Order: sequence, then structure tokens, then C-alpha cells
Amino acid sequence: MTNTAETAAQNSVAGYPAATKDGRGGAPAIPHADWSLARESSHAPGAPLVSIIGDGQLARMMQHAAVELGLSARVLASTPDASAAQVSADVVLGDYTNREHVEEVSRDAAAVTFDHEHVPNEYLDGLIDAGINVQPQPSALIHAQDKLVMRKKLRELGAPVPPFAQITSADDIAGFFEATDGAVCLKACRGGYDGKGVWFPKTVEEARDLVRDLLAKDVPLMAEKKVQLVRELSAMVARTPGGKIASWPVVESVQEDGICVEAIAPAPDTDKNTLLAAEELSRTITSDLGVTGVLAVELFETVDEAGQPEIIVNELAMRPHNTGHWTQDGCVTSQFEQHLRAVLDRPLGSTTPLTDYTVMANVLGGDEDPEMPMHQRMDKVWARFPQAKIHMYGKDWRPRRKIGHVNMTSAPGQSAAELRREARLAAQFLVSAEWADGWVEATTNDEGEN
Repeated sequence: MTNTAETAAQNSVAGYPAATKDGRGGAPAIPHADWSLARESSHAPGAPLVSIIGDGQLARMMQHAAVELGLSARVLASTPDASAAQVSADVVLGDYTNREHVEEVSRDAAAVTFDHEHVPNEYLDGLIDAGINVQPQPSALIHAQDKLVMRKKLRELGAPVPPFAQITSADDIAGFFEATDGAVCLKACRGGYDGKGVWFPKTVEEARDLVRDLLAKDVPLMAEKKVQLVRELSAMVARTPGGKIASWPVVESVQEDGICVEAIAPAPDTDKNTLLAAEELSRTITSDLGVTGVLAVELFETVDEAGQPEIIVNELAMRPHNTGHWTQDGCVTSQFEQHLRAVLDRPLGSTTPLTDYTVMANVLGGDEDPEMPMHQRMDKVWARFPQAKIHMYGKDWRPRRKIGHVNMTSAPGQSAAELRREARLAAQFLVSAEWADGWVEATTNDEGEN
């Protein structure tokens, strides 16, 4: 077995480490006989087995949904203490860049699915040739793996995309820089996430130097015109192999430093026609690309030359998505349950919201980890906001790392703005152990009075 630390060094693209995305530094070499951590009793008799390639929080939350659906789940994890491995009875220790490990985790599965898009497609083609049900299939997945392929296909389908070009030289970026009056977003075609693999050069000289450096590292590149952003939206939809589709309300995605910090569902203060267009666009893309499972269509809301609202496709994610976490507590059917239903070609669940608004606020590691234990921070959040639903990922602290999220649903008549304030306060306390608004918890004296 290839040591995952070596694999990470060999396969890192645009900042995405092949087997160490959880920050634990790569798994040690493990003999073949020790790959599986499964117990004989880890699967319910007759329960369909879903194999999940990936060990992050998305796989962790899919496993939770699998339990409630009476399914068995198996995960391919880089380490025994990875987020998903912590809560899974059947774990295959390995590396998704190793064909043999991918085949091992897929054995006897009713469906194979993913919590990231980075499994080599040739491995997946081999699974399909062997009669294994892979969802989504590589013919669709390639559009989430390669941004240039995605841009070309969406343009072919008539979907709204910004002007773009493949970049193979410093002269290419110089020409694109001039054509767009310097409004340039340079992207790695593969591997970027959470703002990694994206650059905004301010001068043509900076752009040239950046391209030379990245091409020397064998990073495939493209450029697209930077848009005049009003807000970011996310339109999420699920599709079965049989073609059934269900979509959720379009949400506003709030980004800081390229990382999603909040999702507000449905997107407030947004033109209704824009929301309807975004939802219809997501359904069309899903069908045209043959996507199965959950698809997140990340969108830019901008304005056209006439000053009218306009939406442009940013990226695609063919799996549960950060902007869909709100569905766990704000919707009849969560994205994780829906994804599993979809890849098994079972009837889809209702996507009806349970309240007027739901806000998801990410818990991102701060500059320092407070001395107060996380379970005590959670208690204090619940003491102030009993309605807060806290979801933690079992991850160690690291600055700007996603270690959990908070979902808050609106009370009758509560505004999206007020709900957002409460969700942000809760998430911030979990990060810092301090209330950002200076709130002080009431105390009770000896006579029982406040």
C-alpha cells in the first residue's frame, strides 16, 4: 500500500491534498489485511449497502442519514479518526487515488457515491464495467472535477457563464487581461476548494508571473471575467437515475475569504423571478448533464448592462454541499437523506421548508482555541438559544477549518436578519467562547431570584 503522505505530495493540486484534507498528516502504511475495520455485525441483514468514498463531514452526515433509512454504510477513510470514520462501523482504510482501495470499498455495494469529486474517473469506469452502481457517474462527475470542461459544456447548453479562456502561457493571460480590462479571475481547472486554486491578479505583470509559476508546477489553468457581484446564491436539486427531480428553495451563500460562513434559506430580499430562474436552471443542468444524487449549482447574482438582475453559474458540486446543511433542521427532507435516496433510485422526499427562514452558520476554527471545552461552549449556546441545532464534525481545531455548523429556524414573524444575527452569535461563541454582542448570562442568587 502506498503511504498516503507520499500520495499527498504526489497528487496535491491547487492546494487540495490527496489524502490529508482533514489536516491529520496522512495515514501510515497499512497492510492489505488490515484495510477493513468492519465487525461481522456491522451490517443489518438484508440492508442495502452504500459505499461512500471520502472521510469528511459530508460522509459523516450521510452515514447518520443512512442509519435512519435502515441502510448500511461503508466509508473509505485515510485514518481511523477521520470525521466519517469516527461514526462508521465499516471503514476501509486507504487512499482514493489507489485503484485497489477504491475497488475494495465498493465491493458488494448497492451504490457507490462520494463526499468529494476527486476520485480518478478511470477507476470509476472500471467499477461500472464490473457491474457496480456508481452515482453520480463519471460522465457527469467530470463537470464538477474540471472547471474548464464544465464551462465549455455549460456554454454549449446555453447556460449563463462569464467569458472564459484556457490559459496555457503567460501571453494567454496577458491577452485575456487586456480583453477584460483587468477584470480577471484565474482558476486552477482541477482541485480547488474553499477559495484555494483561485487568484485575482491586479496587474498584467502579476498575472504573467503567476501563470508562469503555476504552469511550472503543472497546474492546468483557465481564466474568466470577474463579475460585478451582488450576492452569491446556491440552487440545490436532487435527481434519481430514473430521472425524478426534486429541488430546494434557492439560498443566499455568504462568503468570507472564499469560505462559506452562512447560508440563508430562502434567499432574502431577492427578486422572485431571479429565484425562479435559478431553480429552473439547476433542474435543467441536472437533467442535461445526467447528474444523480444531490447537485449544488453555485451562482453569482449580478446585474446586466440594463441594470436588471442576472444570474451566472460559478461552479457545480455533485454531492451534498455546505449551503445545503440548513435542510437538516429546516426542511422535510435533508440533503443527506435525499442524496442516499437518489443514488439508490428510490422515491425522493419532500423539499418543503418547515419555517419561513432557516440560517446555517459555519463554525470555523479561530486564531486560537479557547480553554473552555467545546461541550461547555455548546451548553452556553443552548442556554441562550435553546432552538439552536448544533452539528459538530469531530475535527480538531485549526484556523478557518470547518469544525461544525449551527442551524437556526425562524419563530413566527421573525425576520431573516434577526435570525441571521442569532445564528452568527451562536457560531461565534462556539469559536471564541465569547459573546460578540457582550451578552452576559443572568445568574441566580441564593433566594432563587435573578
